[in-house]
Amino acid sequence: MTAPDATSPASPDTAPATSWRDSLAVYLQPRVLIVLFLGFSSGLPLALSGSTLLVWMREAGVDLKTIGLFALVGTPYTLKFLWAPLVDALHVPLFTRAFGRRRGWLLFSQMLLIVAILLLAMTDPARSPFYVALGALLVATTSSTQDIVVDAFRVESLPESEQAAGMAAYVAAYRIGMLVSTAGALFIVSGFESAGITRTSAWMWGYVVMAAMVLIGTITALVATEPEQSVRAEAATHEETAFTRVLQAAIGAFSEFLSRKDALVALAFVVLFKFTDAFSGTMTAPFVIDLGFTRNDYAAIVKGVGLAATLIGGFAGGFVARRYSLATSLWIGGVVQALANLTFSWLAVVGTNQWALALAICAENFTSAIGTVIFVAYLSALCQNPLHTATQYALLTALAAVGRTYLSSGAGFVASATGWPLFFVICVLVAIPSLVLLTYLQKRGHFEALGPVRV
Repeated sequence: MTAPDATSPASPDTAPATSWRDSLAVYLQPRVLIVLFLGFSSGLPLALSGSTLLVWMREAGVDLKTIGLFALVGTPYTLKFLWAPLVDALHVPLFTRAFGRRRGWLLFSQMLLIVAILLLAMTDPARSPFYVALGALLVATTSSTQDIVVDAFRVESLPESEQAAGMAAYVAAYRIGMLVSTAGALFIVSGFESAGITRTSAWMWGYVVMAAMVLIGTITALVATEPEQSVRAEAATHEETAFTRVLQAAIGAFSEFLSRKDALVALAFVVLFKFTDAFSGTMTAPFVIDLGFTRNDYAAIVKGVGLAATLIGGFAGGFVARRYSLATSLWIGGVVQALANLTFSWLAVVGTNQWALALAICAENFTSAIGTVIFVAYLSALCQNPLHTATQYALLTALAAVGRTYLSSGAGFVASATGWPLFFVICVLVAIPSLVLLTYLQKRGHFEALGPVRV
């Protein structure tokens, strides 16, 4: 089955301007609201096997070496592309028949996620770190599986005119879900303790409450309708065996993408576009502490004020991507997220000033969110075949993580050698390769080949 034919042959580089009213109205479309609530469900579990769990373990007296090893339980998030073909190709008994190809997998993964969180809630870090690790690994695996399905559902269910708005809503709700499972979960645990419940039981019931909140995504999946693209893909492969469908999803996802013009350049662009963010973001925390700010300053300004700037920037990114062509939007996102690093160079000169820190953090988070929304709209446009949307999207996000995980690992050495003001100037310069690739792809007609992807 080939990708669906484009239905509105608009030029990807020129289109009539969109008013603010139209840009805001798109966020109230039912499909966008569905994606928003699914974004909350995706963001909720991440901290439950990460930072929130580490707080629980430290309070239980687990040693720092063991806690450090728990970073490995996040591995499923980086390897999820390995089982994405199964999500694309296999049917879940009873669920697929009753709810459809995508919704069936979505409901199934959410049920498994609830069970995994409850199992983790029943463990005791002080007595059995091994079972805690096993529970956390199950949470990470089921959570990443839910992410695979939600990404595919979002790409397939939203028309081109709503892709960027859907992504902005998704990013905002994802961040809110993370906030609920970090600060929210800690407040809930403290509340249970204040009510006279022991600390161990308070943590258990805190995780039970988090498991119950997954039901927000479950209700959303029940209310949603199966994407038309998924229905057509299911009909096209209905007679094939499960093994054949899995093989086609795995091989087809690779071969179809690599057969495109300038595929390798596009993949390099995927790796490098957010590299400027990753390179500077790796050093943000030590930079803030080195300047003399306290942990409370970091928590209140970087995490608190920064979250607000991220949410606003996410919706601003949706407006930019809806108003301009995809190529133009990528230029805007790429340039502003790079230049925002200069505010940190300025902060390094100003020194310990809370207002200056708030301004720098707001600028960085706001522009980063704009770039993220536009970038993910581009990734969505690359996944045009509903037979393997989940597999292709998982592969692309894994590539995008290369800059964050590996290429930015040397940022500390650069900062040590140059000092903070010059380091953040270098963070601007590392964006140049991605902009060169963007120029090349634009001249080669890459964005025109994607079809009417202006959002």
